[in-house]
Amino acid sequence: MSSPTFEVQSLPTLPPSFDAIVVGSGAAGLYAALCLPDSLNVGLLTKDEIPLSASDWAQGGIAAAVAEDDSPKLHIEDTLKAGAGLCDKPAVEFLAERAPDCIRSLVELGVSFDRQDDRLALTLEAAHSRRRVLHAADTTGRAVVSTLGRQVARRPNITPISRAFVLDLWLDETGRCQGVGVLYRGEICWVKARAVVLATGGGGRVFAKTTNPSVSTGDGVALAWRAGAIVRDLEFFQFHPTALMKPGAPRFLISEAVRGEGAHLVDAEGRRFAFDYHPEGELAPRDVVSRSIFNYLRSTGLDPAEAHVWLDFRSIPEERIRKRFPNIVRVCRQWGVDVFSEPVPVAPAAHYWMGGIATDLQGRTSIEGLYAVGETASTGVHGANRLASNSLLECIVFGAQLGHLELLETAIADTPPATQHDAIDLSGARGAIEQLRHDLPRLVWQSAGISRDARTLEFALDRIAAWKAEFAASSLSRQINALVRGRTADIGADGDSSSLLAWGETRNLLDIAELILKSAAFRTESRGGHYRSDFPHSDPQWRVHTLGRGDRLWCSSILEDDLGQNVTQTTDRSETA
Repeated sequence: MSSPTFEVQSLPTLPPSFDAIVVGSGAAGLYAALCLPDSLNVGLLTKDEIPLSASDWAQGGIAAAVAEDDSPKLHIEDTLKAGAGLCDKPAVEFLAERAPDCIRSLVELGVSFDRQDDRLALTLEAAHSRRRVLHAADTTGRAVVSTLGRQVARRPNITPISRAFVLDLWLDETGRCQGVGVLYRGEICWVKARAVVLATGGGGRVFAKTTNPSVSTGDGVALAWRAGAIVRDLEFFQFHPTALMKPGAPRFLISEAVRGEGAHLVDAEGRRFAFDYHPEGELAPRDVVSRSIFNYLRSTGLDPAEAHVWLDFRSIPEERIRKRFPNIVRVCRQWGVDVFSEPVPVAPAAHYWMGGIATDLQGRTSIEGLYAVGETASTGVHGANRLASNSLLECIVFGAQLGHLELLETAIADTPPATQHDAIDLSGARGAIEQLRHDLPRLVWQSAGISRDARTLEFALDRIAAWKAEFAASSLSRQINALVRGRTADIGADGDSSSLLAWGETRNLLDIAELILKSAAFRTESRGGHYRSDFPHSDPQWRVHTLGRGDRLWCSSILEDDLGQNVTQTTDRSETA
């Protein structure tokens, strides 16, 4: 897949301070940076050379009630239904009612959505009651990210900085966020800011099978959790039903829109088996379709971890396929599949994290001065199962709220911090890290994939606890943990940075793996993207959010303010790990 058409500037030195720092350069980070007041000096930090993000990979589109036969009310109803009882209705209303204005904003910025005659073209996706998904062929995310990136490049108040990996948040003595610790050009630097916005995307790379790009290592959630922020509903991970399943191929996503246009999910005999599990068949909500595939494969004696079913495009007119899904056609052909003459082998893969850092509707977290937006945030709009094409919309709607950012009054010093000249010894670190990066996603896929149970969850938690202890005891971990916050540390030549980047991502993956598994073990029911084979039904008493801070897990009503320090009505189901 090609990259966006804009480049991120690399600076010879990292400024000691910004008014605001945005971490992440997908749709959420780019739009948030654009919406911040232009009077602010904004640093946009991205850990890759170019903006590689799940937004850029998004195919299906962006949902908004802009058709004459549609309305925000219907969009709200569909979102609530898909969310399996855990959506916060005020957040869903906030999202759907602002969606049409956000589409107009994107069009004005230059996003070229497909059109039919003089109107925006709309398609249908699973669990939507109307055709309300706008698209740019089958590369909508790329169209949005590329346009936003060009706009960012024109803003003199925004400084994009590539290959800058945020290792930790920097809190002051009162617990407020005052900046970040950044791995950049052979140094660990501490950069001050009066506001920090996390927009780092999801964590699909914690699973062995995922549609997410390599950068999706759960960085934002791990950063916020280590700093003491409240995280929410981390057990809810959405598994996309139809990822390409070919030996050697990445788990390339075959868009929901393909089924919306009429493609059929079939078994080896061509039978549409999904109707055995739900009356809407392949257009049921994503969690239902993924479990249908899983259960079908298991019922036929096949291993759901290795086997696949088929997605047959041939009920769609060939001209329509070529126009709507040129990238899917190209990638499938690259891997030896001709969608015009044969069905595509597909299987579920980890796709989207409904949980994240708990925020309010303005993106504020439980830590003063820290904000989150996009997939790394838990706004309450997705509940237990995200409605298709609401993710790009969430990035834009909640990114726009950063225009009302409340800066801390703390003065920021312009003098660079002192440097610790002792170089960090990175020798011997890579081998152990590579082994963990191989073993961890496989363990999480086996224990916390589409079907979960207490035995496998507890086994996985024991393994991860042992791995975390070994990781923390490593020479590299001890050296980094001994660094003084606020003082720049020299780690040697630029080439060493890749080892430390791998260390930082692995630390984040270990943290989010443990958080997902603990939350999944805690919720003793099945709901949305969380399915427990030992508790296969939804329990009305579990119509609550799962909240975590540090080692503690607890529940709160979906009607409560999860960010408040004085929540008055919490359940008695709490646990300290």
